[in-house]
Amino acid sequence: MKKPIVAIMYDFDKTLITRDMQEYTFIPSLGMQPDDFWDGTQTLASEQQMDSVLAYMYAMMIRAEANGKPLKREDLVECGQHVVYLPGVEDWFERINGYGKEAGVEVEHYVLSSGLKEIIDGTSIAKHFKKIFASEFLYGEDGKAIWAKMAVNYTNKTQFVYRINKGVLDISNNADVNASTPESDRRVFFNNMIYLGDGLTDVPCMKLVKLSGGHSIALYQDGQKEKVQPLLKHERVDWIFQADYREGQPLDVAMKNLIYKLGVDNTLIRLSNDQKKEIDAPIAQ
Repeated sequence: MKKPIVAIMYDFDKTLITRDMQEYTFIPSLGMQPDDFWDGTQTLASEQQMDSVLAYMYAMMIRAEANGKPLKREDLVECGQHVVYLPGVEDWFERINGYGKEAGVEVEHYVLSSGLKEIIDGTSIAKHFKKIFASEFLYGEDGKAIWAKMAVNYTNKTQFVYRINKGVLDISNNADVNASTPESDRRVFFNNMIYLGDGLTDVPCMKLVKLSGGHSIALYQDGQKEKVQPLLKHERVDWIFQADYREGQPLDVAMKNLIYKLGVDNTLIRLSNDQKKEIDAPIAQ
């Protein structure tokens, strides 16, 4: 019998790594401080009434070109080798998969990020994700970035929750993701979804998953607990934890218990469905 699928969805910046991914090597390569770069993109977005993600992608292209080194995919992928993970992240995925195996479910991991797919692709943990939904550049024949192929902001992130729910992971396939699909035919049930993020930009996904029967978790780093407490108070999330993925830490213990709970829930649901089928089955003469 096919195992139920549990989908764990992650934001990336400040959820799996310590800060925004551009701050490790890309922004320093421009001779800029991170605050100056981000302030500039915010000013651009405000003056031009521009989406903030498109603004930072445009700024990356323009500033890299002005610095004499146009954006190329291989350079961004290389940036991914220099990110700094939060404690326990690198060991997390296989451990969580093991909990799923013990609980009788199949765990899948997904990224839903406004950051850059190219940089995420270059990280050592990229191999653990079934799909990475993130912003991405389009490149010309000379290999230079020429356009934003995908811009993921905090509201359109929610479409990827539905794509995972329905198993429509090809982002060019809009017909199937918008088609009416009975809940029983969907690949990943909402109650088997878990979303992890670090703040307000994750609220639409957190709230969607929680209201649909899944679970949402807000994470914080040292000294930042107060930032996520309102998310718990106003029921945007189910729990808040320090972003420490090491075995035995509160996040790990809670995730283990949640996966075990989902395993039991799915077993009982399957039992109920089997009993209903027996009732509806024709009586042998």
